[in-house]
Order: sequence, then structure tokens, then C-alpha cells
Amino acid sequence: MLALSSAAVLLAVGAITIHAATKISKADFGKTQDGAAVQIFTLTNASGMELRISTYGGAIVSLKTPDRTGAMGDVVLGFDSLEGYLNPNEPYFGALIGRYGNRIGHAKFMLDGKTYTLPVNNGENSLHGGDRGFDKQVWTPKELSDGGLQLTLLSKDGDQGYPGNLHVTVDYHLTDANEVKIDYTATTDKNTVLNLTNHAYYNLKGAGNGDILGHVLMLNASKFTPVDAGLIPTGELKPVAGTPFDFTKPTAIGARINQDDEQLKLGKGYDHNWVIDRKGAGLALAARVEEPTTGRVMEVLTTEPAIQFYTGNFLDGTLTGKGGKVYPMRAAFCLETQHYPDSPNKPSFPSTELKPGQTYKTSTVYKFSTKK
Repeated sequence: MLALSSAAVLLAVGAITIHAATKISKADFGKTQDGAAVQIFTLTNASGMELRISTYGGAIVSLKTPDRTGAMGDVVLGFDSLEGYLNPNEPYFGALIGRYGNRIGHAKFMLDGKTYTLPVNNGENSLHGGDRGFDKQVWTPKELSDGGLQLTLLSKDGDQGYPGNLHVTVDYHLTDANEVKIDYTATTDKNTVLNLTNHAYYNLKGAGNGDILGHVLMLNASKFTPVDAGLIPTGELKPVAGTPFDFTKPTAIGARINQDDEQLKLGKGYDHNWVIDRKGAGLALAARVEEPTTGRVMEVLTTEPAIQFYTGNFLDGTLTGKGGKVYPMRAAFCLETQHYPDSPNKPSFPSTELKPGQTYKTSTVYKFSTKK
């Protein structure tokens, strides 16, 4: 009788555990300016794919995946040391975003008849949770028995202007199917709003290896939310058909990015929210990206109703990242699974309210493969 590997045994007995073969290790990653210790965890699966996560901001620091020849390459932008992430101009590389991913218009919203005022950090709006969002917090780590990494955070009542003591848990898993799975859970003791996401910047040619305009993108979305000059949704759900926002068929990211289109001009490229064509609850395919020269393919599946596609329009070559490589404009793309921007001020949008006794739960999977 053939001996099975430990992973195969676990799979054969039907346990949880496509995750079980993951190896996990940790190391010191430095200290914040106020002296808090930061650790970095490395998850490795059976085929050698590697995911590194910092407890500062819960950031994906690196993600090494194989190309069509089997050569490993790091496909997320970031920094070699903690100092880069502490830079106040750092653009959320790889970070967990909260309490509210994306923008809230005029940095305020009304809930239960009360107006809540948030930090103004993006024009006249509030972006990604404020001046000191979840991306600037040191999360508490726990290694899970199934090979995953769990990060927890308590965001106290009034944190960045948001109501309620919010307990947040984020679980990262790297599966032997070359998937990065992120599960978000949260509870509150007061009515609040919540929109969590991850802000990894991807380049499937490898971080720092040119622009992403030749990547071929499919978005499973027939509508998007147009924005005003401050990049706040107008409230309209606009069909993508006949516009540069139609990625229902695989299209190069750069094919129409410089077209004479008002929405593209407002965002300096793509920086918009697409409404996923869902068929019921659960994980649904939101996006698929293929990089022709390396053969790398990334699929994004999520339980969320929408996805923000951003083409690194505000990268400007002033940041030097991993390996001394500079990150110019459009050196990466982001696919941030989420609820719609400014939902607390748009009653017609799906609600982002979380109430005591409820549990916020969302999941997103980034699945990697190669195409010959």
C-alpha cells in the first residue's frame, strides 16, 4: 500500500484541511515609532508558494507565486523593512483597511439620527478609515492549528470618529491550491458602519517589473458606480456596456485607460467601484487577471457585493520598494473587495451597518495559477 503524505492523509479523512500542509514561521520585523514590537509571519504551502504578513497593518508584505516555468516571483508591491510602511506617505501597500474601506463623502455620515464626523484625509473626504486606520495599527497574532494566521484588533468606541467598541478578527490562509484566503469577522457593542478589505498592489510580472497595462482583466460586473470630482459615487449604477469600464470580456488594462472619458479623467485612470454580477450568496467570481509574458493568472472570488479596481494612478516614482526598485505610476493594480464607497450616505446602496448581536462576516479568495 502506498504511503500518503501528511497532507494527503488529512485530505483523505475529509478534515478541514486543505490548509494543513502550510508551514508557518515568524520573525521580528522591527518596532513602530512608539516602540511597539512588530512581527512578520511566513506561510509556505506544499508547492513552495510563500505569503508574508506583518502584524503592522496586517499587511501582505510579499507573495511569491510561480510563473509558467515554475520560477517564483514576488507579485505584490511593498518594502523590505518596516520603515517603509511607517512612512506617512505610504499608500496602504498590502494593508488591512478599516473601519471603512474606500471613501466617505465630506468625512461624515448620519446613523440613528446622529451625525458622526471623521478625519478629513482625501480632499474633503475620509479615506480608508481616517488618519490612523487599521493599516496603522499593530494587530495581535495567533498561529492557527490548520496552518493559518489569525490577527485580532480592538477598535475602541470613537476610534477615528466611528461609534462602538469593535472587535475585529482576520484569518489568512495559504492553501495547497495556491489560494490566499482572507476571512473577516467583527462584532460591535453599538450601531456602527463597517467595510473591511485588503489593499494589496499586484503586478503579475513581479513587483517593480514595469507597468500593468498589458495585464488582461475580466471583471464579472455589468455595472459600476460613477463618481464626482472627489471620487465619491453619484449614487447611479451605470451599465458598463459601450464604455471604457466594460471588462465583461477579457481586455488589456491599458487598452482604453487614456481614452477621452470624463470618469477616467476624474480618477486619472481606473479608480472605481464595480458591482459584481452575483447569483445568490457565497463566494462569487469577481475578477480574473492574466499576465501574458509570465503566464500568471489571478482570480478573485468574494462574498462581497462589489470590487474596487485601481490602477496605481497616484504612484509617482517617489517610493523605492523591495530590492531597490522604484514604483512609478501604474506599476500595480488593486482589486479591493468591498461594499460600495460612501454607502452610509447613500440609502439606495447595500447597507454597511453593523448592530450589536450581529456578526460581520466576509471572505475573499485570491487564487493563482498559470497559463501556457
